[in-house]
Amino acid sequence: MRIWSLHPKYLDAKGLVAVWRESLLAQKVLEGKTKGYKNHPQLNRFKTSNRPIESIGCYLSHIYEESSKRDYNFDKNKIQNFSLCEKFISVTERQMKFELKHLLSKLAVRDNELFQTLKNIRKIEPHPLFKVVDGDIENWEIFEK
Repeated sequence: MRIWSLHPKYLDAKGLVAVWRESLLAQKVLEGKTKGYKNHPQLNRFKTSNRPIESIGCYLSHIYEESSKRDYNFDKNKIQNFSLCEKFISVTERQMKFELKHLLSKLAVRDNELFQTLKNIRKIEPHPLFKVVDGDIENWEIFEK
């Protein structure tokens, strides 16, 4: 499961579809409507937020918004609660850099044009739900050190 901290505008078609599906699964987990993925590390930041269901709804609403800009046909009715949308989850600056590097490695293989566009990016925009703070790669991230 990859719930990107990066702004969804950076994702290619495959990435945007995948994050939509994975975030919908995360929503089900947070609502207690599934038995799997309950302890997935990527969910910790949502679980520990003041409003887990609203935060994943906000996350999904921005994925939906990006999909609409691209004329994709995502079903907005699958989002359970997105009335409250504010930056109330922090993400570290090094996490953002890590995710951009991870995304670039994927784009180098499947979307060279987008890879070329993003490879020299200096200012990384977060998903609108997140507020960037100083810090190391998040402790929920899975990677080889």
